[in-house]
Amino acid sequence: MIKEAMFYESLSGGRVRCSLCAHRCEIAAGKFGICGVRKNQDGKLHTHVYGEVIASHVDPIEKKPLYHFLPGSFSYSIATVGCNFKCSFCQNWEISQALRMGEGWRVKGEGHELKPEEVIREAKKNKCKSISYTYTEPTIFFEYAYDTARLAKEAGLFNVFVTNGYMTEKPLETIKPYLDAANVDLKSFSEDFYRDMCGGHLEPVLNSIKTMKRLGIWVEITTLVVTGRNDREEEFKDIAEFIKDIDPEMPWHISMFHPDFKYLEAEPTPVETLKKAKEIGKKAGLKYIHLGNVIES
Repeated sequence: MIKEAMFYESLSGGRVRCSLCAHRCEIAAGKFGICGVRKNQDGKLHTHVYGEVIASHVDPIEKKPLYHFLPGSFSYSIATVGCNFKCSFCQNWEISQALRMGEGWRVKGEGHELKPEEVIREAKKNKCKSISYTYTEPTIFFEYAYDTARLAKEAGLFNVFVTNGYMTEKPLETIKPYLDAANVDLKSFSEDFYRDMCGGHLEPVLNSIKTMKRLGIWVEITTLVVTGRNDREEEFKDIAEFIKDIDPEMPWHISMFHPDFKYLEAEPTPVETLKKAKEIGKKAGLKYIHLGNVIES
């Protein structure tokens, strides 16, 4: 479904500026933004993925991963195609990067329409306590997530973003009454990593984490440790100190990387590297540190 977007302004010459995410794309008439799902149509910005779900599943909340928010419960999880990053190591690239690969949103014929009220119905039917906007980047389907989250709150359900954190402050303030928790990917503490590997910048992600905390949203952090790229001890120290300065009780998930998408040359993260990161986090004063994609001993 095509719907007029939130968070944009009209510019001269029929262009528009999207202010939903930190790219702040200036989009010419008839063109899409970086995310591939928001198009300038006759001087108005429209989302092209409203209610167009590419994935919908019932997941344990721990899969998000959230270990300290509604533990032991299930979360009805939805996604559309698209992303405002282009991570070369993406683990969900088949749906997040489909538009960049010319697939269109109906990847392998799996997409289907699911209206916000239908999401609520499915969550209730499957005895879920929350709805998670996940798998791809929820920022790029914000209008759909926002309308669904409002209905979810009225129905007594909680709302969760699993996000790269690359949004602006206004959308977070707008959805704050309905957004209860988020897991934010802090992929690195290096601007070079964000620029070269993700097509973005570090500072907006740090700002989003701070903003979520200020707004009272429960936040857990995930770092996927990519062998040879963000696995230096100094970087682990920087991430741990950043989290500690916000809240030493903010959980940090340190996850094992497996070669995928366009980044196939690196080896899976050694378990010892993950354990070293955990040790550094403990020394920094973090209370909750969890290793992901690996069995902890």
